[in-house]
Amino acid sequence: MDQAEAMTLAPERKRTGLRPLLTLVCLVTLPVLALDQASKHLVETRLKLYQSFSLIPHWLDLTYTRNPGAAFSLFVNLPLWLRASFLFSLSALAIVALTILLAYSTELNTTSIALALILAGAAGNLIDRATAGEVIDFIDVHYYVHHYPIFNVADCAITIGVALILGASLLTRHTDR
Repeated sequence: MDQAEAMTLAPERKRTGLRPLLTLVCLVTLPVLALDQASKHLVETRLKLYQSFSLIPHWLDLTYTRNPGAAFSLFVNLPLWLRASFLFSLSALAIVALTILLAYSTELNTTSIALALILAGAAGNLIDRATAGEVIDFIDVHYYVHHYPIFNVADCAITIGVALILGASLLTRHTDR
C-alpha cells in the first residue's frame, strides 16, 4: 500500500470508529450512567446514612453507605489528599483509555459493549468523587449476618463488563484450539 492509499483509508477508519463509539455511548454508557446516578440520588434523598431497608429478607437490603476508598474500601486509610487525588486520577485515566479503545472499535461486539459498561461505571463513581468526595453505595447482598461489601450500580456495570471481557477472551481462546 502506498502513501496515497493509506491517506485515503485513514478518514474511513476514523468514521467507522466513531459510529460504534457513539452507538455504545448512547445505548449502553449513558443509560447505565443515568441509572447509576438516579439510584444514588434516590437512596441519598430517601434514606438516612446507614439506614437499611430489606428487599428480600436475609438476602438483599438497600443500605445507604458512603465509601471514601475504592472497591472493598481499599485505600481508605491513606491520607485524604493522596487518596482523593489518586482515585480521581485513576478514574479519569480509565475514562480516557476506555473512550480511546471504544473510538478504535470498528464493530459492536461483546468486548466493545463490556468497555462501554466499564466506562459507565468509572464515570458514575468519578461523578460521586468529584461532587461528594466519596462514592454512594447501597446494594447489600448477604446471607443472614454474612455480608458481601456494599456496592452500587456503577460497580455492577464494571463487574459485568470485566466478566464479559474475560468470558469473551476465554471463548475466543477455546475456539482457537
